[in-house]
Formats: sequence, structure tokens, C-alpha cells
Amino acid sequence: MKNLTIQLVITGFAFFAISCNPNKGEKDTPQNTIKTETQNAEQQSSNSRFDINVIPVSDKDLGDFPFFNIPEDTEIINRPVQKKFERLFFPIDGVMQPIEGKIWKASLTGKKGSGNSWSLAYFEKSYQEAINAAGGVKIFEGRVSQEELDKIKEQATYFGEGGSLDYWNRVVKVYIIRRANEGDIYIQFAGNSATGDLQILQKEAFKQTITMVKADQIQKDLIQKGKSVLYINFDTDKATLKTDGQKAVTEIAKALNADKTLKIAINGYTDNTGNETHNLELSKQRAKTVKEELVKIGVDVSRLSFEGFGQNSPIADNNSEEGKAQNRRVELVSKQ
Repeated sequence: MKNLTIQLVITGFAFFAISCNPNKGEKDTPQNTIKTETQNAEQQSSNSRFDINVIPVSDKDLGDFPFFNIPEDTEIINRPVQKKFERLFFPIDGVMQPIEGKIWKASLTGKKGSGNSWSLAYFEKSYQEAINAAGGVKIFEGRVSQEELDKIKEQATYFGEGGSLDYWNRVVKVYIIRRANEGDIYIQFAGNSATGDLQILQKEAFKQTITMVKADQIQKDLIQKGKSVLYINFDTDKATLKTDGQKAVTEIAKALNADKTLKIAINGYTDNTGNETHNLELSKQRAKTVKEELVKIGVDVSRLSFEGFGQNSPIADNNSEEGKAQNRRVELVSKQ
């Protein structure tokens, strides 16, 4: 009887507590818990910033780039994308950060005839364990806001290639393998119920392969081909010449002074980064700068004209940094 009385008293207190709760209902507790957990996660994210110096250096022998094969019973859709230099964006601290180097990208799915269907868990677990074994550290996991993606859409011209990630709809995982005597390795991947996308980048500095054309070659090209393609360096997004750009203009002047009959049109071009209208005006101003510098050196203005064509008429693929570098050019066209 005593136990029953205690139970009833406890039950009564419980009923009273529920009755007096203005926000009663079974869904309240989980909803409030979820909200609190989300706020805590956001607070932790804002308080912890990525610092490469706290990442341990991996001295593991990783073999040759791209270091990892694909998991058993999977296959690459179409073919992988590999470039010796590219700029990829990685979500770090929730912000898309550009990193340059050699890259390998691919989209994967289940291998036909293997008897095993595609598994996102298998795909992610395979790379997580392989990267961890190589000394890698996860530095980001989550989605990226559409606002953040809109900021880079004109620069990330590789979007849509094989291995492109859906940052908005899928949870992306980003890892780094820090190296002592070679470029750090950045890896990001995401997937869904049918496919997975993987990107591997090893950080490297850009190696210039375009050399300055000398006066005798410019003259020869103008006479034999009717055109000479030059890569004249300007300040970024400006029409002011860099030091080596000034040297290139001096070579043009030497070529024109060696043959007083030569008359040329100076045509400027850009890559497709940024606004098309802006690029058109920028290319025109750069061509104008070349003309004005030639006149200063002593070339008769009547032998020169200039025009800008912006990102029109590319001579290389704008989807790579190497291609962009080739498209940022000045063409001298003989008017004979």
C-alpha cells in the first residue's frame, strides 16, 4: 500500500508538471535539442580557423600522383580529368579558397558486372581510411552556401567537368596531407545514392613555359605568316606594363625599325575570367598601351593601329590555367 501511494504521488507530480508546461508536446524536446546542437556546431565552426601549421607533417611514402587508386567494384564514369596545373576551390572554414597545382578528378559509380551495387558509405569509407593511413587530416565536412558558390562561379570555369562536386546539395569532405619536401595534398569528395566525385590536388607553383619572342622572330613571323603572337605581361586586370612586358614592346620596336615598310595592327585578347564587357575594354586598353609605348620609342604612329577583342577568338581551352595563359595575348597583324 505504501509503494502504491508513493507511485501515485510521483505520477501526480509528473502530471502536474506536464499540465503546467505551456509548450507541452512530445516534439518539443527533440526540436530544442536539434536547435541547440546546430547552434553549438556553428559556434565551434566560427571559433576554430584552419591553420596549416598545426597539421602534422606526413612522411609516408605515397608513390606517384594521384597517390590513390579507386575502390574495388567501382569504375570511373567516362574518363578522369588530369592537368599538370589548375586552380581548384576547396571549402575551408566554409569559404571557397583557391589552391593551385596539379590535379586529378573523377566521377565514380558501381562497376558493371561486379555483382555489387554502388554504395556511398563504401566509397567514403574507402577514401577516409586510405587518407588517414597516409597521414591525412580532415579539415572540413559540410555543405557550401549558394551565396559562397556565386562568388566564384566566374573563376571556377572547370565546374561541369568530370569529378565536379555538388557543394550545395551534398556533404563535402575535405582532407589535407601535409608534406615536408613537396607540395601539400588536398583531397575533397562527395556523393549520393548513385555516384561519387573525387578531386585530388598537389600544391605546386606555376611554371612559365612561354618565352619572350625576340625582334628577329617577330619580323620573320610578320613577313612569312602575316602575324606574330606575343605574350606581354601586364599588371593584373590593368593596362600597365610589367618590366618584362616593357622589354617585349622594345623587341617589337626593334623589329619595326629593322623594316620600315612594316605596318601593324595591334590586337589585344584576354581569357574568359570575369565580365565579357570588361574584358573587351581591358584588351583594347592594353593594345592601346602597346601602341603608345611604341610611339614613345620612336615608331611612326601612322604605322600602327590597335583594337581589343576581349575573350573572343580563344586559341586554347579556357578551362585550364595553361589555356588561359595562352589566351591572354597580343597579336601583331601585318597590314601590308
